[in-house]
Amino acid sequence: MELGLMVIQGIGRGSSMVIKVRKVHVVRRSRYQEIVVADVEDFGRCLVLDGYIQSSEVDEHIYHESLVHPAMVLHPNPSKVLIIGGGEGATLREVLKHNIVRKAVMVDIDEDVVKVSREYLQSFHQNSFNDPRASVVIADGFKYISEVNEVFDIIILDLTDPYSSDIASALYTESFYRMVYSKLSDDGVMVTQAGSAFFYRDVYDRVVQAVKNVYPYYLEYQVWIPSFGYACNFVLGSKKYNPYEYLKSSYVDKVLRERGVSTKFINGVRLEALINLGVY
Repeated sequence: MELGLMVIQGIGRGSSMVIKVRKVHVVRRSRYQEIVVADVEDFGRCLVLDGYIQSSEVDEHIYHESLVHPAMVLHPNPSKVLIIGGGEGATLREVLKHNIVRKAVMVDIDEDVVKVSREYLQSFHQNSFNDPRASVVIADGFKYISEVNEVFDIIILDLTDPYSSDIASALYTESFYRMVYSKLSDDGVMVTQAGSAFFYRDVYDRVVQAVKNVYPYYLEYQVWIPSFGYACNFVLGSKKYNPYEYLKSSYVDKVLRERGVSTKFINGVRLEALINLGVY
């Protein structure tokens, strides 16, 4: 049997998934990581960093909508938003769907990821980089947070997994979350993706505890991402608003509708279901 070119992607300490590659568009080694854009069976075009699929055209909306909209809906007036990471521009795309947003800053450490995404991942960013409300900063997220003098209503941490590379490891610590807290408005909200609680429970628990130590309110939720091979976990921290009280189905749908947000996956019923599912 002719297998052809395959990608072997680690999903746990002792587990991997095998994906057949149709076509490779880019293989580039940046200063920080290996960047691959390829078309693969089942998932279409993918951005792969250091051997881990970050986004696939078939299911990226599940990940990005789940990351962005709970935090955005929880805040009543998220006019200023900061994104750390998210180089393919899809998180920025989802943020800008909210017509209440006046400024969105995306900070990514790897200029090559942004350049590759602009050229090869148009369906992901949908020209969000060119929105007049958006600005892109190439910088270390930790350094940017420590030095920026602005405050934001929402800070979204769209990072590589805490265990997949060394690039983002410092951005999953209590000290970093305290810096994020200091750059939020008095009723600000932050959210981070946190990898897989199932395969890396020890790492995940440390992230959750760090958020709990800093924020009066927190929320854990997860959603299955087929191209990742696992349920991806998210942790939200809030200064003022209790997500368990506010993120009810009818309220979520009302806010999305009022802000002109169109989604493929997230709605009130699904978000409430994800929250009630908990973490396993």
